[in-house]
Amino acid sequence: MSMAGDPRTDSGRSLPELLGSLVSDLPSLFRKEIQLAKAEAGEKLQKSIVGIEMALGGAVLGIAALVVLLGAVVSMLTGILVSQGIAEHTAGAISALIVGVIVAVIAWGMAQKGLSHLKADNFKLERTAASLGRDADVVKERL
Repeated sequence: MSMAGDPRTDSGRSLPELLGSLVSDLPSLFRKEIQLAKAEAGEKLQKSIVGIEMALGGAVLGIAALVVLLGAVVSMLTGILVSQGIAEHTAGAISALIVGVIVAVIAWGMAQKGLSHLKADNFKLERTAASLGRDADVVKERL
């Protein structure tokens, strides 16, 4: 039973009471949204750190592979090329070039895999955006 000049909603609360309640709830709501955004950003950062670690691991393994392969495979290829009649200094250069290209391709592939973890999609705060959308719907319903 609302009186003239005192419009009541279905819940029995007047519009000014509802607006006052909404205004008093907003700071708490925003604090919770900020906490959610921080938590979600932390999770995304953790995934990015894994991507960086993989990229760095790929780089380190690429360097280690380069050293090992240049030490062993270059000597082997040089021996094979020399046995085919190529001068030793030319065979050594050709062998080093072949091994260097192969190791570079492997290292590039590993680094690309690690960098793929750093895509922009990994930084979207999807849960926070969805929660903000729900909050906006609640505010609309209260008005």
